[in-house]
Amino acid sequence: MDKQPWIILSAGDNVAVATASIAPGSTVAGIQARQKIDPGHKIALTDIPLGAAVVKYGQAIGRTTAEVKAGDHVHSHNLHFENDRLAATANSAPEEATAEDKARSFMGYRRADGRAATRNYIGIIASVNCSTTVCRAIADEANRTILPHYEGIDGFVPIVHDQGCGMSSTGDGMNVLHRTLAGYTRHVNFGGVLMIGLGCEVNQLTLYGQSGAGASKRHFNIQDAGGSRRAVERAMGVLREIAADVGREKRVPIPVGEIIIGLQCGGSDGFSGITANPALGVAADLLAAAGGTAILSETSEIYGAEHLLRSRAVSDEVARKLDEKIAWWEDYVALHGASLDNNPSPGNKRGGLTTILEKSLGAVAKGGRSPLTAVYGYAERVTAPGLVFMDTPGYDPVSATGQVAGGANMIAFTTGRGSCFGCRPAPSLKLSSNSALYASMEEDMDIDCGTIATGDATISGKGREIFDLIIDTASGKKTKSEIFGYGDNEFVPWHLGATL
Repeated sequence: MDKQPWIILSAGDNVAVATASIAPGSTVAGIQARQKIDPGHKIALTDIPLGAAVVKYGQAIGRTTAEVKAGDHVHSHNLHFENDRLAATANSAPEEATAEDKARSFMGYRRADGRAATRNYIGIIASVNCSTTVCRAIADEANRTILPHYEGIDGFVPIVHDQGCGMSSTGDGMNVLHRTLAGYTRHVNFGGVLMIGLGCEVNQLTLYGQSGAGASKRHFNIQDAGGSRRAVERAMGVLREIAADVGREKRVPIPVGEIIIGLQCGGSDGFSGITANPALGVAADLLAAAGGTAILSETSEIYGAEHLLRSRAVSDEVARKLDEKIAWWEDYVALHGASLDNNPSPGNKRGGLTTILEKSLGAVAKGGRSPLTAVYGYAERVTAPGLVFMDTPGYDPVSATGQVAGGANMIAFTTGRGSCFGCRPAPSLKLSSNSALYASMEEDMDIDCGTIATGDATISGKGREIFDLIIDTASGKKTKSEIFGYGDNEFVPWHLGATL
């Protein structure tokens, strides 16, 4: 018997989602399709009057701008954003973790301060845009001449950006930049760090307190070194000393509860909230049950579903912090004459997503069903176990940068359109929401979650497959993005404040 090419996500929904192309005249849940429905797009299950709510995932995703007949294609031409929220239903239990799940371990690096690393890189970090070229030259030279002598070092990583000067020395912009860079200088996946400044910038090296921090944490300015070429030469001597220390590190068994994973989605489509995101949510539940941490972010992409997270908050204080982040974003976009519903990109819409409410309801599925234990500001150090939320933009490189600065030693990234991404020093897993994407971009995708839509896999089963791969990757298995070489250009701190 052929599998039905559609799925209804909740008993209260008035639309179904096509899992394969539906031809006009085809029968869907007892009604006839009136137009062609592309995979990932929505078909009305009943007549929906003008101005009525369209319901998917059991939640309103907007209101109709025209009368919709049963069998009609429901998308941007007849559905628009309206700030509706339906009452959150009772929270279902998280994926049940077995005693064996909780007792699992991975092969990682145990740092001197007790933290657990999944990689053993050395970072070359720019304090300012003016030192980026030198940082890249240093990393290139170190990878060419030093790395071959140290099998235990994963590489020398340039962490460069376009900020650090032409900005106020106080205020949100500098605070966020400093917090982000400080998070990277102490990141557990960096066994050692060399920070390079120019010398006259606003973001001075002295702000990072690395002097006397030990042999593996060093810094100097290009101007003090006598110029660019001499700075590279000086760096080689420093890095040889750091490498001699870092290269002795060995992987040891570490409880899985010491993994901190950042949850990301980009280039989403109509399948993301049906396949990859809920499957990743299962893995996040298993990790949380084992004592680990999953960081959900992208505040502008949970808008419309924040009430579902709030209902899972462990305290009124956690719920209040989440409400404050949402209110800040509403004011922020209004100040710039924008709307949070501008968020679904053209690629998102081609994939079947119509409004930010629809996108957000699928996006929060990455967080599974565990209680929300804490809310953090951008790039703040994450210390609470379980599911936590970090305030970040929806733009993936900026969001992941904040998560890594906060301590994520891994990233899991779902995509339906084919986002390409890496985030050194944190290994980044890519999960495709549909099998067509996996087939066309297999060299970039680590797991095909599209088999959920075809009925060949379950959300729970795929989630456990992701959980297994998280552990294997934490133990040293390279991700597809690592094999290609992603990660040197995806460090993008959130840019706030005036450019002076």
